[in-house]
Amino acid sequence: MKINRSGAKFSKIVGIGQKIKELSRKNGKEYLFLNQGVNAVCNIDLSEVIGNIDFNDDTIQVYPPIPGFTKLKEAINDIYFGKKSIADNIIITSGGMNALDLVFQSVNVKDIYLPVFYWGAYIHIMTIRGITNYNYERFEDLLENTEDLKDSAVIICDPNNPVGDKLPDNKVLELIEKLNANGTIVIFDSPYRRVFYDDDDDFYQKLLQFENVIIVESFSKSVGLSGQRIGFVHTRNSELMDELRIRLLYASNGVNAFSQQLVYQLLTSREGKKAIDDFREKTRIDIAENIKYLKETGLLTKEFYLHSDPIGIFVIVNKSEEELLDNYIGSVSLGFFTKIDKEKMKKFARICVSVPHEKFVRFFKPLAETKG
Repeated sequence: MKINRSGAKFSKIVGIGQKIKELSRKNGKEYLFLNQGVNAVCNIDLSEVIGNIDFNDDTIQVYPPIPGFTKLKEAINDIYFGKKSIADNIIITSGGMNALDLVFQSVNVKDIYLPVFYWGAYIHIMTIRGITNYNYERFEDLLENTEDLKDSAVIICDPNNPVGDKLPDNKVLELIEKLNANGTIVIFDSPYRRVFYDDDDDFYQKLLQFENVIIVESFSKSVGLSGQRIGFVHTRNSELMDELRIRLLYASNGVNAFSQQLVYQLLTSREGKKAIDDFREKTRIDIAENIKYLKETGLLTKEFYLHSDPIGIFVIVNKSEEELLDNYIGSVSLGFFTKIDKEKMKKFARICVSVPHEKFVRFFKPLAETKG
């Protein structure tokens, strides 16, 4: 049988998780899974929300609308955009990765620029779609070379994955304004932002003034629904929205109806809003405590945070993937997330800090004592 090979590789992050599970099965040891980007401080409590959903209703048991339920898109417009956009500018997708793939397929650009430290899936999706990509190290590099970015797209991820640093909003907006004026497409993919910001955050509203901005968002991170695989794309460009609808239709015939109804209840009902607030509060507290612990013990790699703050669900530690695994901690080598100085970057590892603080300290304490 002849196969059309994509050239992409299976996710190393998933592979590490499988490896750790096998090690645990063989040696009977408990491991701390910090290799994947899942908020695991606590689960979002859906017990009071599920009762609001009628599983026998047609909205659950028949094909959902291809662009997504209108009432869900209106709720997203309300919560994320302060009712300043319209439902027709939003399409519901099967998570953030599906959203990115649809966008990458649909925009007609010569190449895409992504941060020098980037989420590995960007590269693999682009490989499958035959898209050329380049890296930028700093926002200043983009500002100084706007002419080279014509007919291209730029990905902005803030807080960043894998580094977890957050740049000031005014600096991000300044860059987007200049890229937009240059005719460069900006793909704003920051699914971790809403973990740390409440519904009064108006950043997405400010992005509405830029016609060349495409917003990709996921409910996996912000409300802890990784298993439901649901996100959305927002664009003011009607031609792009038409193409996204077509590609989504023939890729999956729409997005799971239950997950859409669940997110709708979370965004609009009293019970749902409380569940989100409780989830975010507990998650933020433990993330902050875990980062503080890494700083105090000297395990945080300071060189990555000289001009920004680590607030995301990821950080970089000055231990290798192998060193952490020897201490029963799952991680991913930083060399996996960049094309530069890969040998040097293998000395560092990306970890997810969104786990219970007490458990986090228990696993890292031997490393902290050794370092001290």
